[in-house]
Amino acid sequence: MMNIMEINQRIKQRPPFQMIEKVLALEPDKSAEGIKNVSVNEPYFTGHFPGAPIMPGVLIIESAAQLCSLVITPDDEHDEDKLYVLLRVKDFKFIKPVIPGDTLHICVEVVRAVGGSYEFSAVIDVDGETRAKGNMLFTSVSRDTIYG
Repeated sequence: MMNIMEINQRIKQRPPFQMIEKVLALEPDKSAEGIKNVSVNEPYFTGHFPGAPIMPGVLIIESAAQLCSLVITPDDEHDEDKLYVLLRVKDFKFIKPVIPGDTLHICVEVVRAVGGSYEFSAVIDVDGETRAKGNMLFTSVSRDTIYG
């Protein structure tokens, strides 16, 4: 299990864009389970949608992607010049909206890992009910290829 302070040592995102708040289980290069508490105070709810707040699907995917980044990067490997970036979102389905007060229980599992690329399956539940699921593909890139 990892708390928010331990997650901050490993994940590159920071508030207000950091989504993973607790890790319940982590098996490097295999799988993870994590928690995202959805608060009405999150800034995107102001405009999505006024009077009927719904968490944007892209942020649900981002929550799962951040958990995947913890699976990819084990404790003993910190390569500051390498970033894992989301390359493709595949067959993601949003079954029921996520609203303020929900707690996302996110499970990610490596489907395939080949030479710096990882494919994950992800399932996002709220109170035991699946809200979203799909696959994501990540690849490693050097910071220099992005920022020159």
